[in-house]
Amino acid sequence: MKKQFAVIGLGRFGISVSTELHKLGHDVLAIDVNEHKVNEMVNDSTYSAIADGTDEKALRNLGITNFDHVIVAIGDNLQASILCTLLLKDMGIESVWAKAQNYYHHKVLDKIGADKIIHPEHDMGNRIVQHLMSDKVIDYIELSDDYSIVEIGATDDMHRKTLIDLDIRAKFGVTILGIKRGKNINISPMANDKIYRDDVLIVIGHKNDLKRFEES
Repeated sequence: MKKQFAVIGLGRFGISVSTELHKLGHDVLAIDVNEHKVNEMVNDSTYSAIADGTDEKALRNLGITNFDHVIVAIGDNLQASILCTLLLKDMGIESVWAKAQNYYHHKVLDKIGADKIIHPEHDMGNRIVQHLMSDKVIDYIELSDDYSIVEIGATDDMHRKTLIDLDIRAKFGVTILGIKRGKNINISPMANDKIYRDDVLIVIGHKNDLKRFEES
């Protein structure tokens, strides 16, 4: 379903988010104070505008309150990031996601009501470490300090066995959310669904349990 997004701050992270959302067919408003950065986004956004994310009047004139989601991707200027997030929540924006530079920035964003706080470098670092530590891990998403979702390649020992045969939940305490086979994905697979050698398992669980499953 087509949605409307506004991205405030066109550094590397903001440009990446804007471009990908636009590629997926969503309406994207790209905002930055830097005219050169805004001009570069003309072909990778639905609309682009030169504006200060801390200027309430400028944001209202751009119709920011009409957007489903606003991403505050302001880079090194923590004060501007915090003020922009606060303004957006005060204006009644339902979903405000904000990029945090560090732990203290995160705490402030959380206090003023950011709906989701993103740490791009930290999240990517975790993904890279997971790939380095296990050749079975294909992708990794951290849900909290304790729980994650991982994509794990099926082993030869799993080939042609059903989920009930493997009894993964009972043995490891993790849950198979889906099975990817080529371009197809089986969401919420049944107990009698078989796993094949080249399948990718989408697994959720406590990090300690996931580690045991990866090493099995």
